Amino acid sequence: MKQTIKQIVPSPAWDILRKTYSGLMHLPDLPGVYLHPWRRESMKRLAELKGIHKGKRAFIIGNGPSLKQTDLGKLKDEFTFGLNRIYLMFPELGFVTTYFVAVNDLVIEQCTADISALSMPKFLSWRSHRFFPAGSPPATFLYTTYDNPAFARDVRHRVWESATVTYVALQLAFHMGFEQVILVGVDHNSNVPGKANATIVSQGDDPNHFHPGYFGKGFRWQLPDFETSEIGYRLARQAYEAAGRQVLDATIGGKLTIFPKVDYPSLFE
Repeated sequence: MKQTIKQIVPSPAWDILRKTYSGLMHLPDLPGVYLHPWRRESMKRLAELKGIHKGKRAFIIGNGPSLKQTDLGKLKDEFTFGLNRIYLMFPELGFVTTYFVAVNDLVIEQCTADISALSMPKFLSWRSHRFFPAGSPPATFLYTTYDNPAFARDVRHRVWESATVTYVALQLAFHMGFEQVILVGVDHNSNVPGKANATIVSQGDDPNHFHPGYFGKGFRWQLPDFETSEIGYRLARQAYEAAGRQVLDATIGGKLTIFPKVDYPSLFE
């Protein structure tokens, strides 16, 4: 039915209908999104971060197995964004990332204690605030959603997730003013079959991330949605290039083809 209506209705009208429907669906969320004390504090922090790193470069560190082939020691003095369970690598690294980002409900719910213990500035989805006890806000909360593809140049408001926390980090980096953003460990590949976004329970060691216990036995997680992720990555490339900025992909052996490739060691010459 949805596809039939979409074929009949002109594209501009369809976009208006889709956005109107989405807006109505999110109406119940808006009081909390804009009036809750934690979100008000988050928006204040995000305002202070707007353009704070103008002209600098940053690395977004994915969690693919290629990290085991990447000399991450070179990033010790760089601006870095760590994602999801990157903290499992911190003891080996000898340093922590500058920022931490997580938006997936299953990751945050099962790793609440680990995330709470992290000392760097943290950015989490507003949905996840329910997993944390009352008191001081444990992180800066972003109003992330699953629908209406867009690239947020100002993350104080709605941020589309594009089925990957990497895309959220790209929007954060843009908001902060970084001129060049470099991806590492974004393998964009999986050897676990199944429908995109389906929730499964791991039956053993995790072969798709840098650590066997990343989504280890008993961990609930969602299968990747590479098609939706690529929609976001294309939007990110367009936004960065339109602003005279750049996203590069230094992932060793990665399958992502959206961004210009660059040799990782050459970045430090």
